[in-house]
Amino acid sequence: MLKQVAALAFYARFFRDFSRLGFERRVPPSERRELRFDDQRWVVTGATGGIGRAIALAAAAGGAQVIALARDPVKLDDFAETAGPHRVRIEPVCVDLALVSAVRAAVEHTARKGRLDVVVANVGVMLHDWRTTVEGLETGVATNLINHFVLVEGLRRSGALGSNGLVVSMSSGGMYGARLDLDALEARSADAHDGFTAYAQHKRAQVELTRYWNGLGPSAPVAHVMHPGWVDTDGVRSALPGFRRILARYLRTAEQGADTALWLAATHPPRPGRGGIWLDRHLDPEHAFGFTRGGATAPELVAWIERRIADVDARSAG
Repeated sequence: MLKQVAALAFYARFFRDFSRLGFERRVPPSERRELRFDDQRWVVTGATGGIGRAIALAAAAGGAQVIALARDPVKLDDFAETAGPHRVRIEPVCVDLALVSAVRAAVEHTARKGRLDVVVANVGVMLHDWRTTVEGLETGVATNLINHFVLVEGLRRSGALGSNGLVVSMSSGGMYGARLDLDALEARSADAHDGFTAYAQHKRAQVELTRYWNGLGPSAPVAHVMHPGWVDTDGVRSALPGFRRILARYLRTAEQGADTALWLAATHPPRPGRGGIWLDRHLDPEHAFGFTRGGATAPELVAWIERRIADVDARSAG
């Protein structure tokens, strides 16, 4: 009962900003012009559905060459076909974004193609059932956090993603309800797993991971973290059916959810000196409640991620 009351209060607090009403208010029609990305090279994760699909299609339509990463080869082929005349600017790459080994292979493939301009770390899953990958990581944290670190760090260290590059991480408004707790990032058993809590933690962690990349200095790519508001995606339909049933008429389209990522790539704003999270082309505070402050720091988070990657490597070597 307490969780239900807290959820109701949370949704009431953010309804005005996160619903489609917030998008229509903060991004008026006069500002929704076509954005151009000529001569840019992009990587988009989770490109076959929802927000990722909208981002990849709009980037290709705007002139970018897009490397589209997703797990399902059938969906990848279908996605590429829907791009119509822009199909020639999309390279579908099949990769299981829950596996460190698969993402490393995708990094090698992508880095061989030369300079990258934009990486959109978009893919995200809310898993109510506890499951682990063949590499021994809980699937949600592997997909939402660890392998986005593997992807961006691999591309950065290879030299493909340099100081002129941009990283856009797709967080969620759910992170406003979480204080970053490293112990809550990954449950070690089904009994300890809570899909809502884990997802909020992963999305709060993306804020700190963005702070880490921006703290690496001028030779590193510029990093921004955003959230799309409440978007009507397949993920919402499967993970939050009750939420969707109640708020369906107020949910955003995938294109509205994608807007800020595309705008960031087109305008390339400077590193946010004091942090923040983007919504509807505005840089908002990272915290809406006092209890979410004072969690784990960016260096502590990166050390935790690197330990989990080392565990995967040790298991593979053994």
